[in-house]
Amino acid sequence: MWRLLMIVLFCFCILGGVYTVFRFHRLDFVRRLGQKRRLLSWLISLFPLAFSALFLLINPYTAAVVLVHFVLFWLLGDLAAWIVKKLRRRPYRHDYAGYIVLAFTLIWLGIGWYNAHHVYTTFYTFPVERLDAPLRVALVADSHLGITQTKENFPKEMEKLQAQHPDLLILAGDFVDDDSSREDMLAACEALGKLDLPYGVYFIYGNHDAGYFRYRSFSGAELEAALAANGVTILKDEALLVDDRFYILGRLDRSYHGRADMETLTAGLDPTKPLIVADHQPTDYAAQAAAGADLVVSGHTHGGHLFPMGQIGLLMGPNNRFKGAETRGSTHFVVTSGISGWAVPIKTGCASEVVLIDLIPQ
Repeated sequence: MWRLLMIVLFCFCILGGVYTVFRFHRLDFVRRLGQKRRLLSWLISLFPLAFSALFLLINPYTAAVVLVHFVLFWLLGDLAAWIVKKLRRRPYRHDYAGYIVLAFTLIWLGIGWYNAHHVYTTFYTFPVERLDAPLRVALVADSHLGITQTKENFPKEMEKLQAQHPDLLILAGDFVDDDSSREDMLAACEALGKLDLPYGVYFIYGNHDAGYFRYRSFSGAELEAALAANGVTILKDEALLVDDRFYILGRLDRSYHGRADMETLTAGLDPTKPLIVADHQPTDYAAQAAAGADLVVSGHTHGGHLFPMGQIGLLMGPNNRFKGAETRGSTHFVVTSGISGWAVPIKTGCASEVVLIDLIPQ
């Protein structure tokens, strides 16, 4: 399936690239230039391809995403212009649609670039009946080290997080990616070790942390060793009672064969203690609510990352939610859009974020 999608995307980029060149050549100033300097006009018409190709310096996925935006927006713009022309019953003297689409595409991608690289702080407050005193939970997911979060950026974000005085931090999966460097991983782990939090830092696996491929410069065991050396608690389908006040239950990712169900994981827990569940993929809401969880935190969806992928994924996939918060009964669910995202450092469907959740006694 993955290979088929890549083939379809490749073919779309080839055909779309040809379309954008011819479409750019229809702009008024290019057509006028072509009357005297035909070759130069065609060279200028390569702008969408050349602009997209610049992002090959990041990776092919980003270049493809930029080109796809040019193609789709120009197709939509031409369709809208055709409808307006039919309603007006006469053509425009200038290619207004082309100029509008070109400007809109560049602005849209620019906003997406900013959203991916600028990390916001999102706050939630939820009442919890079994809680004895307020508790501030920090949530960070999907750093995918090496895209926008690096050995320079991630420590700065942790310093900003420390200033918000959370009681604990949950790393809800995809801390690293298949091509994260050892240097980024070690620096990020050291930044976690410098945090001074009353109840520490907790890590659960996402679908990328173990690595799908074998070209990463460190192993899963080395990742765990670096986390543990910096005081991070790793939870693999297990619950931990913290300070005799509340449980943190860290689930293995849904992609792991043989992960335990909620009924098994919560058997034997003290029902008078609040239960916080960390599950990378937001796909098991019914079971988590039935198990009596007070708070469930997830990531994975990147908040949709590229509009409208979140909405499409919610309709087609197993996710119960792709970003934000909701409450079912007495269980509060939060899905973060992530502090970064996979492969493409452009977010048009959301913004990067760190989440702070204030739990208060009810």
